[in-house]
Formats: sequence, structure tokens, C-alpha cells
Amino acid sequence: MGRAFVYVILGGGVAAGYAALEFTKKGVSPGELCIISEETVPPYERPALSKGYLLPEAPARLPSFHTCVGANEERLTPKWYKEHGIELILGTRVKSVDVRRKTLLTAVGETISYKILIIATGARALKLEEFGVSGSDAENVCYLRDLADANRVVDVMQSCASGNAVVIGGGYIGMECAASLVTNRINVTMVFPEVHCMARLFTPKIASYYEGYYNSKGVRFVKGTVLSSFEIDPIGKITAVNLRDGSQLPADMVVVGIGIRPNTSLFEGQLTLEKGGIKVNGRMQTSNTSVYAVGDVAAFPVKLFGETRRLEHVDSARKTAKHAVAAIMEPEKTDEFDYLPFFYSRFFTFSWQFYGDNAGEVVHFGDYSGNTIGAYWISKGHLVGSFLEGGTKEEYEALAKTTRLKPAIEDITELERQGLGFAVTVSKKPLTSPPTDVSDSTLVLERPLFAWHATAGVIVAASVAAFAYWYGKRRRRW
Repeated sequence: MGRAFVYVILGGGVAAGYAALEFTKKGVSPGELCIISEETVPPYERPALSKGYLLPEAPARLPSFHTCVGANEERLTPKWYKEHGIELILGTRVKSVDVRRKTLLTAVGETISYKILIIATGARALKLEEFGVSGSDAENVCYLRDLADANRVVDVMQSCASGNAVVIGGGYIGMECAASLVTNRINVTMVFPEVHCMARLFTPKIASYYEGYYNSKGVRFVKGTVLSSFEIDPIGKITAVNLRDGSQLPADMVVVGIGIRPNTSLFEGQLTLEKGGIKVNGRMQTSNTSVYAVGDVAAFPVKLFGETRRLEHVDSARKTAKHAVAAIMEPEKTDEFDYLPFFYSRFFTFSWQFYGDNAGEVVHFGDYSGNTIGAYWISKGHLVGSFLEGGTKEEYEALAKTTRLKPAIEDITELERQGLGFAVTVSKKPLTSPPTDVSDSTLVLERPLFAWHATAGVIVAASVAAFAYWYGKRRRRW
């Protein structure tokens, strides 16, 4: 028993939905494409799960956040896939893949063959057991990666109104879930080993800005320690959290957000792996020319920094998916992927965006007692990263454009003084020539020709002409 398709997308997350839409834009024929997913619903915008889905009033529910509404494009409901002749094979686990034979084997024994495979398997949430702590199976311990997880969070949250929640982890999931839990009138304590929240991205000053607001909402932070064990009652419910520093926190629910791991196991030994994911080229193509990888699972070359990176964010998932399909359907029209790393988050009334790389020296700007704050990162004399909270659409666009240009920074003090105005000014200047790659992975802008350049050119040209005239006369004499 088996089926055959021209194109198969393995995975049903954000990237799968955006790839499907791009396929239809590029003219895929009915019956050529299928999506295989372990989830029982078509692809949806995963960020909604830690934001709108957990709100106490008018919470987001499907079909309102199916892809691709996150990019203000069509909403791909089950009806949409049917109308476009795209086969949805949902609630199905693939237990093995043979990239040489171009086949997949499902858990129920069906063989699905393809000509082109797009791997969009994403990542899974890291479990406590991987760090030596048991208890993930307790009814009031929650993770948040898919729709089933979100439903569990909602159920547990509703059963412990006005109770105590402990959030393990200070990253995206921890920060966004903590905000949602507090909004639901639950007492929240966040526990993480770092010295401040969002340690992989935020500076201490930026983190302090947000932590101060969380404190004002009643969120308590316990930093520099980790979970060591749970107190569990006779019916298997967590009642308290024990920390490595010896303290104990009462808990009616626990939300765990300690990172993710890319789902690469089906391809180990078959495809080249790098940075924890599947290595691809600038066309999102793996070491097997019939296989592409997109989203959280893909390690792709970031031209701006001259290195391969694997980026865990919805923006990367959307854009790598679209680029892979373009490379498949219109190879002669598709250039190498040129991506500006981009991250964002929203919680409470905050909304921040980050572009580029958080490497090098940091220059903060803005009013850290007000509503708009920001920062630049300077490495090897060039601006390589930028952060802004509370900006307008135009300001964020200016920040993105400036970060991509990687302008040279000669005076850090002046940059701090100009603040956001620097990006706005730079973004409005026309380029005199395109940025040029150099060996140390930085970019420099070629300077316009000055008068002495032109003068030197005239002198050289005149000298060449004189020599040619002299040489010609001598040759005639010979």
C-alpha cells in the first residue's frame, strides 16, 4: 500500500503552511503536493499559543490563526487545501525515511514516495527528564509547543485560578507564559539559572527594564538556580517545586520552557548535520539534491555574517519555507537566500524587535524609564545588531535597513547621543554602491570617488597615451 507525490512536506508547523501557499503561487498542480503531520489540524501560527490562546477574554482559537495570517496573507483552512488539491495526511507519524529511494514509511505501514522532499519537522520541547528531573507526566506540569500543549495549559490554568504557578525558564516561552498567567490572575514565580531573563539576547540593562514591569505585575524572579525535584501528592499532582539552592516554592501548576531540540533523528546518517540541525545551502537544499530543509531544523548560510546558523524563530520559518519553494519551482529566477536575522516578542503591552547579531560592544539608547528603549551592537567597527522596544512601523523598518547595511561606527559616544535617530538617518541615505563582502565577514560601504581619484585617473590615462605614442614611433623606426 502506498501513494506517490511530486512534492512532500514532512511536518505540519508554520513552515509547512507558508511553503504550501508559495507552491500554489508558483503553479503547483492539484494532486502533486502533500503535507504529512503528526498534528491533527492543518498548519497554524505557533506564536499564538503563548499569546492570544491563553488570554482570559476572547482567546484566539482555530481557525482564526491558521497560516498564513501571521504575514497578512491567506488563511489556509482545511477547505483551502482541498480547493487547491493539496493532500493533508494528518495525525500521522513517519517512522523512517529513505532519502536514497525517496520514500517515507508511516507508523501504520504506508509507503509514501516523492520526487522532492521538504523537511519542516521543526523542533520538540526539551523535557525535564533530559536534565535528570522526573515529573513531566504529572497532570499539572505543562510544556508549550503545539496545540495539544496549549489546551493542557488552558485546562490546568482554569483549574487553579488565584493559585500559584512556577515557570521554569526565562526565555521566550517563560516570559510570554508568565505574562499570560498573571493576566489570568495567577501568582507567578519564574525560575532560571541565568542572572537575568532572556539571557541569550537581552543585555542586563534591557532585562532590568522588563523585569521591573513584571515585578510591578506581581511576578517574582528566582535567578541563579534550577529545579531539582518536585513534591507530589498521593494522586500524582505537583504541590511544590524544590530548587537546587535549597528553597521550595508552592505550586498549583508548573510551566516548563527550557529550550527546544531540532527533530533530525529521521535523517541522521543520511544527510549532513550542522549546528544541531540539517545543513542546507543558500537554496535551502541539503546534501541530497532532492531534499530541502526549512524552519527550526535548517542550518543555513547567513550571508550577512558569512557563517552558517540555525535560527529558532517564526520569521525564519516563514521565509526559509518560501525561499525553498521558489528555488524548487523557479531555480533560474531564485538567488541565494539573503536573510537578516530577526526576532520579536509581545507580552503585556510591550512589543520589541531585534535585527542582526548581538555580538560586540553594546550602545543603549532611549528612555529606560519611559516607553521606548533600544540598543545597538558594534563589532569590528561596524553596527551588526539593533534592538527596539515601542517603535513605529517606520522606525522598525529603518532599524532593519540600517542593520543590513552594517555601517562603520567611528564614535560610540556620538552613536549613543543620536540613538534611534542614527538608524532613521542612515536608512534614508541612498547607497553609492552595494555592500562588499570582506574576509572577516564584515561589510564595508565603498566610499564615493573624490576629486583626487579622478585627477589620478586622468594622469594615468595621459601617461599611458604618451607611452603608446612614443612606442609606436620607435617601432616604425625599427
